[in-house]
Amino acid sequence: SKPIVAYFAGREAPPGKRMGHAGAIVSGSKGTWQAKAEAFEKNGYRVAKNPTEVGNIVAELRS
Repeated sequence: SKPIVAYFAGREAPPGKRMGHAGAIVSGSKGTWQAKAEAFEKNGYRVAKNPTEVGNIVAELRS
């Protein structure tokens, strides 16, 4: 198995601001980047907080 590294854009988006395509709807806590990140981490995926951290995590996993 291979490790998975994820990054969710929109982390810094203002609360309540609708962004992205029409299918990107947030209802309650479902669909938020926090909920997605928690689900990924719960399943063993590494979640980067910013694009730079993606590279750092990949480098760490390769060493």
